[in-house]
Amino acid sequence: MCCVSAHFNSIGRAGDEKIIMRLHLKIVVCVIATLCAESAFTQISSTQVDGSVLAAASSPVAYVYVSSTSATNINQINAFAAAPNGKLTRVAGSPFSQDVQYLAANGTHLFGTNGTTIYAYAIAANGALRQVASIDAQGFNQSDCGGPIGLFLDPRGATLYDIDIYSDCANNAYQFFGGGGGSTGGLSYRGTTAASSPEFIAPLSFTGNNRYAYGASCYHFSAMIYGFARGSDGVLTLLNINPPLPAAKNGDFYCTYLAAADTANHLAIPVQPLSGYSWQQVGPFQLATYTADSSGNLSTNSTYANMPATAVTNATGNFLTDISASPTGKLLAVAGKGGVQVFHFNGANPITHYTGLLSTEEIDHVFWDHDNHLYAISQSAGKLFVFTVTPTHYNQAPGSPHAITNPGNIAVSPR
Repeated sequence: MCCVSAHFNSIGRAGDEKIIMRLHLKIVVCVIATLCAESAFTQISSTQVDGSVLAAASSPVAYVYVSSTSATNINQINAFAAAPNGKLTRVAGSPFSQDVQYLAANGTHLFGTNGTTIYAYAIAANGALRQVASIDAQGFNQSDCGGPIGLFLDPRGATLYDIDIYSDCANNAYQFFGGGGGSTGGLSYRGTTAASSPEFIAPLSFTGNNRYAYGASCYHFSAMIYGFARGSDGVLTLLNINPPLPAAKNGDFYCTYLAAADTANHLAIPVQPLSGYSWQQVGPFQLATYTADSSGNLSTNSTYANMPATAVTNATGNFLTDISASPTGKLLAVAGKGGVQVFHFNGANPITHYTGLLSTEEIDHVFWDHDNHLYAISQSAGKLFVFTVTPTHYNQAPGSPHAITNPGNIAVSPR
């Protein structure tokens, strides 16, 4: 069975303002990373991790890939092998010079895009990368206005998706490509969603049966939770749903942002309370729980009183950047301006508090492997954090955090 990692879980914050202005996404929270140009796949000299450059661990539990921009403005992919205790060892030859920003991975291949082309790289036994395929994804755009960002895969790694930014010069859509899970990593274009919207700003999260995928955003302070039915060929068809919002305090309302699914049919969706009179933020993000039925419709029993508040926002920036459910579906990582924390994800029951802040630096992306490790990157601090987190225990892994200059996006390939 193919192990899958797809992250956009949210889009990177580097250069966010320019893209947000283009999209006119006047929402409470929206984070999109800077698009990069193409370059050849060559090797450059390595930076130091824990004071040395080492060969990959003999029995890694995952390979971790982080896109970054060097001090000399060279875009590259940093590759690490993760030991069972979460200690990272840099893969020989890393960082690899490749002009990509957004990443996704499964058990055999890493995928990256620079906003025009999507590349596929075979993952060697030691975690090293070799380019094996590419496709001009922008060429399938309806115009020359946009292109691919925010790569992600379905849970089985059979279909690769992207956010097709400015698909019609005004709205965004989702493209889908087949072949990404094959032995060669070859990519074939399968289509673009007929539906497009300025609300489509983040990768989707799939239910455990791989039949439905969901996202959430808040365009012009109008909360929207949207869903797609996934066909056996990977094609996405927009669902005609209008999920209810949690009950808020009198006079307030909620804006929604991002979604994370467990291994069954439940979604965690962050919601932010806003004043119904001034549209000002009146509290931290809270975490709502939704349940999908057999037709993809969503229901919730969440209210202001039973949704836990997050601690990842602070006085200088009250926004979330990412959310990710663990492979077991029992834990939920939430990242934001004030750091990262983990909650208990309890299916249809309310989400409950677990950890405090595991980091107080701003965290932009989080992702799990299949061995209880949570990876988190901070673009502003230039760090990659690793935590071991189970439902009963958590600690920072040996050697964490690791310094990376200008990290952009992360993908994890479980072994």
